[in-house]
Amino acid sequence: MRIALIAAPFIAVPPRAYGGTELFVAHLAEGLRERGHDVVVYANGESTVRCPVRWVYAESQWPLRNAADGTLRNLHHTGWAVRDAAGDDFDVIHVNDANALPFTGFTAKPSVLTLHHPHEPELSDFYQAYPDVTFVAISEDQRRRERMPRLRTIHHGLRTTDYRLGNGKREYLCFLGRITPEKGTHNAIEIARRTGIPLKIAGEVQPMFKAYWEREIRPHVDGRLIEYVGEATPDVKNELFPHARALLFPIQWDEPFGLVMIEAMACGTPVLALRRGSVPEVVVDGVSGWTSDSVEELAMRASNLDLEPERCRQYVAQRFSLERMVKDYEALYASAAGAQP
Repeated sequence: MRIALIAAPFIAVPPRAYGGTELFVAHLAEGLRERGHDVVVYANGESTVRCPVRWVYAESQWPLRNAADGTLRNLHHTGWAVRDAAGDDFDVIHVNDANALPFTGFTAKPSVLTLHHPHEPELSDFYQAYPDVTFVAISEDQRRRERMPRLRTIHHGLRTTDYRLGNGKREYLCFLGRITPEKGTHNAIEIARRTGIPLKIAGEVQPMFKAYWEREIRPHVDGRLIEYVGEATPDVKNELFPHARALLFPIQWDEPFGLVMIEAMACGTPVLALRRGSVPEVVVDGVSGWTSDSVEELAMRASNLDLEPERCRQYVAQRFSLERMVKDYEALYASAAGAQP
């Protein structure tokens, strides 16, 4: 098949640091290409994904200068991308941002939208205005919250060989993600304080959450018990995860998926997570980590972990492989195009 994959223009595909959606697009594009499909990615000019890239904005812009500029830039890029793809001989146009939906109405080509955002009533109402679009939820928890007629779940997947398995000594806990209240960075610090186990924090401090960083996180960063190591580039991930006792994922929201969880597991690092959103679908207690409804119980687990790194990695290879994700999207595209999977 010939497939157009459209990402937002702000972050390169794959991302250099923050960018879960962009990492997903890169994984999917390269996986589809390896299986013989003709894939074109619409992103920005700094993208290095291993397939043709088309762009109108040469450079990344993240964080955004301001919300208005970001909205206009995204609309310009997305409108151009859908129009360009509609004029080419693509079998499917796969978008990854709700802003693209109005543009899909100007082409007869089958359109697919993967939902990367948590459930919001206003977004759900917006989705339902486009019944001809095929929607993809990234977890069953997310799917159950939506009502579109063409909706199915496809969990994310990754290439485990991109991640280094750690079999040596594991001396610290880690938190990797946006430094925000809903991601629960403050809860990760509380677990470290309760256990006395050092915590390494990696992630982006976005301007809108600067006050949270200054009030709830920075005062605890002492370079001994709590250490901040900067943004989470691929190299940082492959350094942090293989030596960590566990990834802390103490979220305060209904996470749609949480790609970082399977990245950690691919390095043999179990996940300690609060039981919300997609977490029960991703973490299997006693196999790839432990889930709980309380920070207190996660702290107790952190002090008494006995999970095999090889088993964590094997679990990811079986449940969240790139091959499985690509095959699921192949079937989805064929169905959307009116063919048999």
